[in-house]
Amino acid sequence: MNVQKIRGDFPILDGEIIYFDNAATSLTPKQVVLAEMEYYEKFNANIHRGVHELSQIASEHYELVYKKVSGLINSKPGEIAFTKNTTEGINLVASGLNFKKGDKVVVTAVEHHSNFLPWLRLKKKFNINLEILMPEPDGTINISDFEKAAKDAKLIASTHVSNVLGIIFPVHEIGRIAEENNSLFLVDAAQSIPHLKVDVKKIKCDFLAFSGHKMLGPTGVGGIYINGDVAEEIEPLELGGGTTRGVECDENLNFTGYKFKPPPLRFEAGTPPIAQVIGLGAAIDYLNEVGFDWIEKHERKLTEFTLNALDEIENVTVYGTRNRIGVISFNIKNLNPHDAASMLSNENIVARSGFHCCAPLMKTLKIDKGTVRVSFYIYNTISDVEKFISVVNKIAGKFC
Repeated sequence: MNVQKIRGDFPILDGEIIYFDNAATSLTPKQVVLAEMEYYEKFNANIHRGVHELSQIASEHYELVYKKVSGLINSKPGEIAFTKNTTEGINLVASGLNFKKGDKVVVTAVEHHSNFLPWLRLKKKFNINLEILMPEPDGTINISDFEKAAKDAKLIASTHVSNVLGIIFPVHEIGRIAEENNSLFLVDAAQSIPHLKVDVKKIKCDFLAFSGHKMLGPTGVGGIYINGDVAEEIEPLELGGGTTRGVECDENLNFTGYKFKPPPLRFEAGTPPIAQVIGLGAAIDYLNEVGFDWIEKHERKLTEFTLNALDEIENVTVYGTRNRIGVISFNIKNLNPHDAASMLSNENIVARSGFHCCAPLMKTLKIDKGTVRVSFYIYNTISDVEKFISVVNKIAGKFC
């Protein structure tokens, strides 16, 4: 696969911009934009329950994406529900499972707020037993900590890849531990699905949430895998059009209840983001064409090059380990990370700065003002990294 050919599919890269903010949101190829445009121009209609041709065509395109997602992660199409993002998927599980006082949930302090705050709310609301595993100084969690904590746990929730450190968590081992302890296992795959092969059967997870906008897709759409064996245990986050078979009532018109439709329809209330789901399907097609073996190899090359170069710059601190995807957080001595990111921006280098919605991790690692974060994807090049390193060298030399 040729990087320059890939870059040609992203018109935003026609200028001098170097886009290193992929952990927040990836860029969108023209193939995805065209897929959404095709919906609006050729079969713009609401899906399901429509007998007219436009509705049926739109429904077919929408439903095809269930199969594309399931093929991507090795699940059944009926085990996929579309959400607006990873956050909504995790909240669906946290709100939908019947948690009660004393139930034990295990999380880590490395989590994005989206996989931390929902469980913290359950602690405040229902007085669940929330056990938070603390990282080592390099951001890793000892697998033995999961083994100890899993006993009597109703659910274990873990990120697959840290959005701050890029560290790849041993989700296959955690899945084994969860299975041995009859615990449910939820994986935050927001940072892994765009970059790595993900197989829910091998991971042995019950839930896996992701966002489309981090994997070349549109904003406003994501998904969650819900193991068919536990789907009936989840109360939908919202009720409304399309979630039930109807409303029950007696002969006196006393309305008494409702019956849910089977998954995933019960989890998708109202009109979904149809164009965005179709765009997500196009993004999956694009990634499959590029190939995840190539993606992983390409990003590891960029990451190794960057880490080696940053190690040579005096007064630059890099956080995390070498076992990571292309996400690198660092700081420059005597310089606020926001100021550093602003200086990078002045050189047309797009980087993220701050706490990255990971306050527990920052507090644990004693990082007071956050970090500068760069993150790579399929369209980034070694020449991009070389310019970035040159600018960091210049900044560090000026302020240190």
